[in-house]
Amino acid sequence: MPHPPMPPSSGTPPPFSDFKDLEGKRVLVVGLARCGVSLAHFLTECGAQVTISDHKSKPELASALEQIEGLNVQLDLGGHSPKIFLAQDVIILSPGVPPNLKIFEYARSNGVVVTGEFEFSTWFVKQPLVGVTGTNGKSTTCKLIELFLKESGVRAWLGGNFGEPLVEFLRALKRGEQFDSVVAEVSSFQLEHCDRFTPQNIVFTNLAENHQDRYKSMEEYVNAKRRIFQNVNQATTSILNADDNAVVELARDPAVQRGRIFYFSRKPALEPQIMSIGGAVCIKDEVRVRTGPEIETYTVRNMKMRGKHSIDNIMAAILAAREHGAKHESIQKVIDTYGGMPHRLEYVRRVGGVEFYNDSKATNVHAVMRALDAFDENVILIMGGKDTNLSYEPLREMVKRKVKTLILVGEAKERMNRDLGDWSETFLIGTFEEAVLIAYQKSRISDSVLLSPGASSFDMFDSYEERGNYFKEIVGKFR
Repeated sequence: MPHPPMPPSSGTPPPFSDFKDLEGKRVLVVGLARCGVSLAHFLTECGAQVTISDHKSKPELASALEQIEGLNVQLDLGGHSPKIFLAQDVIILSPGVPPNLKIFEYARSNGVVVTGEFEFSTWFVKQPLVGVTGTNGKSTTCKLIELFLKESGVRAWLGGNFGEPLVEFLRALKRGEQFDSVVAEVSSFQLEHCDRFTPQNIVFTNLAENHQDRYKSMEEYVNAKRRIFQNVNQATTSILNADDNAVVELARDPAVQRGRIFYFSRKPALEPQIMSIGGAVCIKDEVRVRTGPEIETYTVRNMKMRGKHSIDNIMAAILAAREHGAKHESIQKVIDTYGGMPHRLEYVRRVGGVEFYNDSKATNVHAVMRALDAFDENVILIMGGKDTNLSYEPLREMVKRKVKTLILVGEAKERMNRDLGDWSETFLIGTFEEAVLIAYQKSRISDSVLLSPGASSFDMFDSYEERGNYFKEIVGKFR
């Protein structure tokens, strides 16, 4: 896929780089969600004059408003007032806020700095930072890096798009906590706002269609993701998936080539090439890694995480963690003992010879493919959720081979049925609870019931966590 040249960075220092710089500054926070709440606390702690603007009404924001009760902030709710936007020194957008609204251009044209929460927070980060992006596997890779480092005695902070917003790292510093490294998951939404962001390590897990409700085309989504490379320099190490053609294509950009590149792969044929320049290759149960003059080996024979894709996450995490002081024996210990994150191919329980797995975090087609790849056959697959205009046709062959019954629920079920309904016994169900019950009724001994929705949760639930927890609650009642 051809891409235009990487957009140039501003090359100028950030407007603020010390907490004291914020004292007395007029700051507008747009979007009172999780990041907006964290920003309100941090900015008031730094002595800034804070205003919060959100298009939602006060009743709609009741929960968030409770979390900032008592803070000295002004509110602009139920819409955005242009006069308030012009009366600021800086405007900070939460990740869910599109950066191209006319009111932001209006503010910029009048000399107001407009940025995103993640980019803003990076201005104050002095510690080495690992930025992890991609379509799937980001959170698990981040968690593995953190575990490898902490087991090795390295003080690592983990957050960004996964866990706490990056601004919470700044609050931790302000409280006097100390860290050696920062591990940050970075989404395409966050990267849209990034201009000066310069991680020491960039991990790019994979690249597939996603968020087509936000982006007009796949190319627009890819261009948001590739912004993570715009400030690559000689001190940057990019850790890239050699088995993903779209990621390899990105690596050809001259901007990426300015730094060092480590590839990781599950293809033994690539071992000579990768070992000659540095990277990781998995051959059977052995991972061979080179980040310096010597080649190290790790075994994944006893790993607790399920799925071949977990080896990709392990390899990427080793390459990043070794650059920040992780020790060989500590890494091996984590590989042997870590069972994976909730809602990601999470084993729930066995009932009457049927195993149940919660993969609620699988919100796109590529994630469902990775989940199904972990099973041989006889899968009862539950899919569905908010319709985000994805094509499910790439799943056809895998559904045909591995899925004995397909249970569809939610807003996207009609689209899924059009793309997949002819390739397996298929049921369209009205409620989520009924979908889980039907899946259990259709299952037999040695079957696996897999919740891997291939869509976001926002048609029925507030988050993928809520969806996954409800699945586990229902399954927990089966006898």
